[in-house]
Amino acid sequence: MGTAVDDAAAAEFHDFFERHYVELARLAHMLTGEKDAADDLAADALVALWNRWDRVRAADHPAAYARGVVANMARSRIRSAVRERRRVALFWGQRPEGVDDPDIPAVVDVQEALRTLPFRKRACVVLRHAFDLSEKDTALTLGISVGTVKSQTSKGMAELQRLLGDRAASQLVGGRQ
Repeated sequence: MGTAVDDAAAAEFHDFFERHYVELARLAHMLTGEKDAADDLAADALVALWNRWDRVRAADHPAAYARGVVANMARSRIRSAVRERRRVALFWGQRPEGVDDPDIPAVVDVQEALRTLPFRKRACVVLRHAFDLSEKDTALTLGISVGTVKSQTSKGMAELQRLLGDRAASQLVGGRQ
């Protein structure tokens, strides 16, 4: 059984929810352009607000605070969607370039060796060397730090060299080590 203070806070929050949920969902819809996501974002924002209700209710403008939470959540959702679209475009959207008389057995060997690498190492090696992305662009694409890109690429290349030999691994990267 709750205390009088807990009950009062719950009643205040319930009133806040009733007054502002529709507005927050509308804001989320306008920011993301996704009707279904808007309801989820508004609900998630209100859960976050409930978890820090003491701070929210003490704010000068609780509704403005709530709108800020929705805006931040919408920004995170949009960034995640953009990163996902970039990943899809990089991995699946581009057609392979034609090569005269490709060495099919070598291609198969490289593909098999790449499949043995954990995803992050494989993604770093492929983005850095097959797509020739910079460390920074690779980091942005994968949502990791540049230092992680450096270490994962280095470890991935070392593993490929172990599996394929120095000559085949260096052909994969066009002589880049």
